[in-house]
Amino acid sequence: MRKKHAAHENHERWLVSYADFITLLFAFFVVMFASSQADKGRAKAVSEAVQKAFENGRMPAIAAILGGTVDDKGKGNDMMHGPGGRKVPEQVQVKAGETLKLVELLPSMQVLSAELQEEIRKGKVELHLEPRGLVVTLREAAFFNSGDDAVQRSAYPTIAKLAGVINKLPNAIRFEGHTDSVPISTARFRSNWELSAARGIAMLELFNTKYGVDRQRMAIVGYADTVALDSNKTEEGRARNRRVDIVIVSDMGMRVEPGQPAKPSPAPVPAGPETKDKRKEKA
Repeated sequence: MRKKHAAHENHERWLVSYADFITLLFAFFVVMFASSQADKGRAKAVSEAVQKAFENGRMPAIAAILGGTVDDKGKGNDMMHGPGGRKVPEQVQVKAGETLKLVELLPSMQVLSAELQEEIRKGKVELHLEPRGLVVTLREAAFFNSGDDAVQRSAYPTIAKLAGVINKLPNAIRFEGHTDSVPISTARFRSNWELSAARGIAMLELFNTKYGVDRQRMAIVGYADTVALDSNKTEEGRARNRRVDIVIVSDMGMRVEPGQPAKPSPAPVPAGPETKDKRKEKA
């Protein structure tokens, strides 16, 4: 009669449980991946739309993170530009991290976008962020008569909305007048320079006298036709170039504004008796 051999204890049974765990984990990630792929096309479309909006709206800090056009330094090209895409001086070029201060004006942009929704839809007003601040573009046709600097009364409700937001902010305000390239010579304005500056002044006076914006916060600039947004060869392009930009100046923009207090240099230490004695010892 044969003896029965004792059953060997299996020390590798844990592999069965481990294999089951790995299988379940794999199935979990497959389901998660499949779920993400279902809306991948929509997510991509949203991402591209947001990126395009930020780039066209001159929000370089976020556009650079999303990708967009980059230069040889890996930053969005628009980061180095001022109004209308002009190069800014080397000393005010954006350093890493500084562009994030644009976010300070983002809530104001959101409020104005809601307040001016109808005007934006009709093409009377445009909003975009630049390193120098939040730029509110007012189209000439909606605010001025051709060749004139008097603000149309029909535009007062829109200006009242703008002033209401501006009065809640501490930022400096700049009114920048722009024209097309068609020469002007009238009894009142000898050139586009005078017309662009006069429109900036008219806006400044209105914001101050009617809506109580402090004069100390405001300044005007006349650019004439030097900062064109579009071609001056077509009527549509010329109409787009005729505008007044109201700039709510950002923290970074304030650094290059004239009249900012300079850092006081240390006062010279008067030479007392002890100082004179020490100088004699050194001599």
